[in-house]
Amino acid sequence: MTAEPPHGRRARAEARATFARVGTRTGPARLFETGGLRWRFPRATDPCEAVLVNTGGGVAGGDSYRIDLALGAGAAVEATTTAAEKIYRSDGPAARIDTTLALEAGARLAWLPQETILFDSARLERTLTIDMADDAELLAVETLVFGRLAMGETRIEARLADSWRLKRGGRLVFADATRLDHAGATLDSLTSGRGARAVATLLAAGPDIAARIDPLRTALEAGGDAVEAGASAFDGLVVARLLSPSPSQLRAVAIAAIVALSGREPPRLWR
Repeated sequence: MTAEPPHGRRARAEARATFARVGTRTGPARLFETGGLRWRFPRATDPCEAVLVNTGGGVAGGDSYRIDLALGAGAAVEATTTAAEKIYRSDGPAARIDTTLALEAGARLAWLPQETILFDSARLERTLTIDMADDAELLAVETLVFGRLAMGETRIEARLADSWRLKRGGRLVFADATRLDHAGATLDSLTSGRGARAVATLLAAGPDIAARIDPLRTALEAGGDAVEAGASAFDGLVVARLLSPSPSQLRAVAIAAIVALSGREPPRLWR
């Protein structure tokens, strides 16, 4: 039997937001919301804080979500979510989440959603597509947690297809694809996850981002043996990967990495 959303039908939702800078402030210029996705703006200072709310309480098999953020020239936005996103089990179609980020000249975006939790037997297809100007600045952090560990859900069977694409100045500079067909077994392997149940990817891009690689590596080392992490800098990018059997320990290191890369604490909803 295919798992259905709580309301009995597969959900389709879309949230689009365009931000513009006026004087010293950034604010939403155009908004579109449909389905269970809603935008909230708890802080109007610079950067503008944008919070995405999923009123449906989670994502089920066959659900389709689309998120689009566009930043005009000079706009500064810090985007997050109210809570971790839950991907429910499905014996049928995968859930799908497609995110597109666009940054014009001089724009600054911190894309910092809270964790995505895959329940046992969840199926998720996810894309992140970014198109940014050469002088724009981006920090994107995505964390996946496999299983409801507090409920003892450690032997998790889940499927994931995750694709990232980043263009700077119209040129493709980063492409990454991950596929896990049997998440628990794959992450338990010594050649892949070594028992990890939390995985994070950090991607930063900007004209001077390479200068932050040493502070980032120092932040990543704070996790000790509990968090396996590595970072590299190339072609105006910094990329870091984190693995840990403990989502809470991985989150602590991810927060330190965000501070090292951006000079700012993550959004208040993270704490």
